[in-house]
Amino acid sequence: MSRRAKILGTGLYVPPDVITNFDLEKMVDTSDEWIVGRTGIRERRFVNGETAASDIALEASRMALKAADTDPEELDLIILGTVTPDYVFPATACVLQDLLGAHNAAAFDLSAGCSGLLYGINVATQFVETGKCKKVLCVGVETLSKILDMTDRNTCVLFGDGAGVAVVGESPDDAGILSTYMKADGNLVKMLYLPGGGSRNPATHETIDARMHYIKMEGREVFKIAVRMMVEASNKVLDEAGYSGKDVDVLIPHQANVRIMEAVAKRIGVPREKVYVNVDKYGNTSAATIGLAMGEAVRDGTIKPGHLVLLVAFGAGFTWAGTLIRWS
Repeated sequence: MSRRAKILGTGLYVPPDVITNFDLEKMVDTSDEWIVGRTGIRERRFVNGETAASDIALEASRMALKAADTDPEELDLIILGTVTPDYVFPATACVLQDLLGAHNAAAFDLSAGCSGLLYGINVATQFVETGKCKKVLCVGVETLSKILDMTDRNTCVLFGDGAGVAVVGESPDDAGILSTYMKADGNLVKMLYLPGGGSRNPATHETIDARMHYIKMEGREVFKIAVRMMVEASNKVLDEAGYSGKDVDVLIPHQANVRIMEAVAKRIGVPREKVYVNVDKYGNTSAATIGLAMGEAVRDGTIKPGHLVLLVAFGAGFTWAGTLIRWS
């Protein structure tokens, strides 16, 4: 039998500070009715000024390692997906490696926007299946509150902070990660990006005055493309493994907007009651959303052994990805 990867354990963490829609009404021209009607979001969590991505990634990673019965020194690799790293360099994965005491692990960051954790899991799967790694820590973490323009009501109401983690290792049987898919389209970069701070627009008084160091998004266009590409990714992994939407027990889509999630589920034939939703509590936590939802679904009993679980995400880049798992 060929080697197969599986998720050995999951972990999650959200900051304690809850920001409700009613809190945002006091900061920007918006309303709870407007936000809930268009997104399904009722509240989100923001870190405080001193907390960095590695701090909340550490909490979620410790939970995942405990669930996987894995010591940090057993890790061969740490892959961390984020668009809000501690520093431009070095990689936040390296900071996390030190905090965990994972002295034997290689470590790197990847930037795939909201697809970050799924890209990480899919890359980890290849390392495990080839025998290069036995255990890989896959992290999706964001502190998006630090790059939100609180004067832009179209973006500031959407995002939150959090971390979701999965430990990927070898499966002893046929259960585990059945199929993976990743794709990108760089032609659409400027529909969702942060223009300032890189080598294209390094930080200057002018870029700061122009508010270039905050998220910029063309929401309506992103919505339409997100649905189409998440449907594509879902169908790809289902087809490769020989399944269809009706076989899925739990669908965990990127938690950006409840209307996007419902549209994707409908188009791939997954009943609404099988779609896991927690965007109402956390908002869009970008690379962390899949991990937060998966971690909660495991702990609340939504995901059970033997379930066919479909993970699908779409993010800045644009990137999109799917992962199909027979849970064990």
